[in-house]
Amino acid sequence: MAETLEREKKEASEHQADSDSTADLTDGFHLLIDALKMNDLNTIYGVPGIPITDFGRLAQASGMRVLSFRHEQHAGNAAAIAGFLTKKPGLCLTVSAPGFLNGLTALANATTNCFPMILLSGSSEREIVDLQQGDYEEMDQLAIAKPLCKAAFRVLHAEDIGIAVARAYRAAVSGRPGGVYLDLPAKLFGQVMDAELGKKSLVKVIDPAPAQIPAQSAIDRALDVLKSAKKPLIILGKGAAYAQCDDVVKQFVEASGVPYLPMSMAKGLLPDTHPQCASAARSLVLKESDVVMLVGARLNWLLSHGKGKQWGEPGSKKFIQVDIEPSEMDSNIEIAAPLVGDIESCLSSLLGSIKSADVAQPPAAWIDTVNEKRSTNLKRMAQKTGSDTTPMDFHGALGALKNIIEQRPETILVNEGANTLDFARGIIDIHKPRKRLDVGTWGIMGIGMGAAVAAAVETGHPVLAVEGDSAFGFSGMEVETICRYNLPVCIVVFNNNGIYRGTDTNPTGGPDVAPTVFVKDARYDLMMQAFGGEGISVESRDELDAAVNKALDSGKPTLINAVIDENAGTESGRIGNLNPQSVVKK
Repeated sequence: MAETLEREKKEASEHQADSDSTADLTDGFHLLIDALKMNDLNTIYGVPGIPITDFGRLAQASGMRVLSFRHEQHAGNAAAIAGFLTKKPGLCLTVSAPGFLNGLTALANATTNCFPMILLSGSSEREIVDLQQGDYEEMDQLAIAKPLCKAAFRVLHAEDIGIAVARAYRAAVSGRPGGVYLDLPAKLFGQVMDAELGKKSLVKVIDPAPAQIPAQSAIDRALDVLKSAKKPLIILGKGAAYAQCDDVVKQFVEASGVPYLPMSMAKGLLPDTHPQCASAARSLVLKESDVVMLVGARLNWLLSHGKGKQWGEPGSKKFIQVDIEPSEMDSNIEIAAPLVGDIESCLSSLLGSIKSADVAQPPAAWIDTVNEKRSTNLKRMAQKTGSDTTPMDFHGALGALKNIIEQRPETILVNEGANTLDFARGIIDIHKPRKRLDVGTWGIMGIGMGAAVAAAVETGHPVLAVEGDSAFGFSGMEVETICRYNLPVCIVVFNNNGIYRGTDTNPTGGPDVAPTVFVKDARYDLMMQAFGGEGISVESRDELDAAVNKALDSGKPTLINAVIDENAGTESGRIGNLNPQSVVKK
């Protein structure tokens, strides 16, 4: 008996020693989680699988929010929009090779749009990849990612995880924000090290995006150009919305008295109904202005590169450009007054100088001309948006949604499509900053459901996603994700049976429909019902109005199939000039 008791004591002592030893250790899984949480990165968008399945489980167990999608690209789009809305890197987690490639599309899009995002991907082991010996999902992911993002890093040792997360964070948000890739080989997660040493290896990022103060000489130069203007114009880009210095932007615009034109995701920095908003006189102000001040906006294809008939006679304008990236200046045309720095610092300096120097307001004749054109176009648009035809046209349906957004200004509008996007941009007024999310710089389709999820998760506000039927098809399966997490998202699919229109025919008379035509009278609302959400099909403006209001009141996942006249659309929306037409007859 004594021997038995002694043996049990010894076994218990050994078990306790093992437990104590384990308690003093940590591994790659926990170090990565601790590094992210230390930097207040607490939400992950992704798709679970080898080799990151347990990481997702452990992250959730640690109190992080982990949202699983049906496709990595949409998880990445969600992470990118999370970055735009929070000014912290959105996190996307994917498996290796194909999963990584799916996420890479979103990472490249985030970089192009200057959204801070970190793509964390599991990967195959280096020694096998480098010798091309055929590992599971073998791919040199770091080499592939580097040309498509702002920075890319690989972590091989657990003790380097803290530094890697810090470098990724800082790279994503400093200067011009963008996407960062973090490569995590499978062996990294299982590496074990002393817990205390692991804790000391973590890094809390201090001031990751420090203010970039503009030179006084650049401020003076910009003021001189602005003072010379007879027909000035301010263009606000989504960079100004990202900066989250809304009061400074508003004060500067109002103190200057200059008409302003918001790009689509800058809408709401000042209400679209503001008396200085020139959106309804866009063609006039772009053509007739003599000094144009760009604030967080780039002279890319969305502004015709600052050239062409849209801009009037060559050399008729001087440009002031506020941007944190020096190389952006003169990218298409000469910039008379480059102003390099963060938007808040630049506008604050300009604002102080405007007030102290008593800079004159724009000539009354210019303001009157802009206001007259604006009033005429708004009256013309009001006639169209009052349309009450059945089936609905784009103007009538969007007119109903315009009124709803006006009554519910906290609602975040997600918008994509061809005609659905182009008409909505001009019809639906936005009244508060960062309440419009759309296809961004590349103009790509498929961002809708990822953006809707991130908007709901990061803000808690209701989301209205207005989708063309073609655009919805890119990410439509994520309605299951929306239902699974019970998010306050109302999706309106503008269903006109096809891309642009549903009226094209097969010229051969064969059995295949035309390439731009979908299944006639599809019921997208039934998809939502299949996953437990609310689904309804509507054909009139009144039905659409009632259904959307009910959905937003309820906060339940809802999809409304809005039947639109299939003849109502135009080819490629308003960018048909980018879609070449064949003139050769066969």
